[in-house]
Amino acid sequence: MSAWIDALPEAAKTYLEGRRLDEVECVISDLPGIARGKAVPASKFARQDYFHLPDSIFYQTITGDWGEAAGEDGFIEKDMTLRPDMSTASAAPWTGDWTLQVIHDAFNTAGEPIPYSPRNVLKRVVDLYKAKGWTPVVAPEMEFYLVARNTDPLQEIKPMMGRSGRPAAARQAYSMTAVDEFGPVIDDIYDFAEAQGFEIDGITQEGGAGQLEINLVHGDPVKLADEVFYFKRLIREAALRHDCYATFMAKPIADEPGSAMHIHHSVLDAKTGKNIFSDDDGKPTEAFYNYIGGMQKYVPASIAVMAPYVNSYRRYVKDHAAPINLSWAQDNRTTGIRVPLSGPSARRVENRLAGMDCNPYLGIAVSLACGYLGLMEKCKPSEEFKGDAYDAEEDLPRVMGDALDLFDANEALHEVLGPDFARVYSIVKRAEYDEFLQVISPWEREHLLLNV
Repeated sequence: MSAWIDALPEAAKTYLEGRRLDEVECVISDLPGIARGKAVPASKFARQDYFHLPDSIFYQTITGDWGEAAGEDGFIEKDMTLRPDMSTASAAPWTGDWTLQVIHDAFNTAGEPIPYSPRNVLKRVVDLYKAKGWTPVVAPEMEFYLVARNTDPLQEIKPMMGRSGRPAAARQAYSMTAVDEFGPVIDDIYDFAEAQGFEIDGITQEGGAGQLEINLVHGDPVKLADEVFYFKRLIREAALRHDCYATFMAKPIADEPGSAMHIHHSVLDAKTGKNIFSDDDGKPTEAFYNYIGGMQKYVPASIAVMAPYVNSYRRYVKDHAAPINLSWAQDNRTTGIRVPLSGPSARRVENRLAGMDCNPYLGIAVSLACGYLGLMEKCKPSEEFKGDAYDAEEDLPRVMGDALDLFDANEALHEVLGPDFARVYSIVKRAEYDEFLQVISPWEREHLLLNV
């Protein structure tokens, strides 16, 4: 066992220093971003090169039902081969024993990547960039709420109780006092992140009651998606230690802002390491504008991936800290596509449309795909928007069904993400949407029961 432990990432080795490893969690992300897999004794993990799981984990909806996406062979639950990526080995510091997590990649029996495994989808898009001599760089921002325990779905979600004994207050963006209210939870988040080897760029209070944002340092898209995947679990575990929930729902509380996963993008020339969005004089390049143009052209068809649930569309509300259109501008948080203030080497494009409820691999993959198509097709953006973009026309799909129609019709996007992924994703999401349409809401009972 010692040979593979000696090759672990430094943070994992530090975590295990002087201790006996008990268990390894072999995990993979399904379409919603839930960690699936097996927990095995460390001694068994040391002897195995792979393990098997049925491909049906990628056909499962968020409710546990199934989409009819198995293809010509039918729903026979074929085994996939899952192989560990040991560079992802990370502590699970909330467990009662000494446990590591390792993210795995999925292959079929011929050794080919499963095309609808989310991590494989992102790798496919990154490889398209690399084939052009480009290195994509991303920086995700994670927004989430700390809320009171909610064991009854019929009850509305409420803010958590803060250290002061009062519920978390809204309209306190960037307040350090508000952050202090959640001090014990944040302390555990920092401790867990350090044990896992993650670098947090900062934690801030957002505008919602109990809403926080964590920024991650920019880097490789697959590595950052792995971190967001791990972080969601880490944050949930930290919250549970303090009698509250962490939720990544796009819109958990009706009158509060939604939670986004803003994604910053830049692209480097692989040979020179220079940002292709800036020329030698520090001015924006044609590639920079093409990237924005690609976002504007292809984001509408991508919304079904960036906003994957019916609840996601409740976030796109005018004047509620979420964009309602595809306008772009420098240093303007009302636009869907923002260019933050930066020097030429750090020039980047921020996609503010993705919700925090999206699968991080798929959200980053589809956002990169939009920019890639913009570069390849030399898409031209609209004129830079001036003023408050909430005063402009809305141009996003407002319901899941419309978003899926746009996704299904966009063959160029399918070719970048992979046609098999597009097929499976659409079937599973339509199955989820059909499930939702069978539910009668309290609003319908209140206003329709006796009035229509």
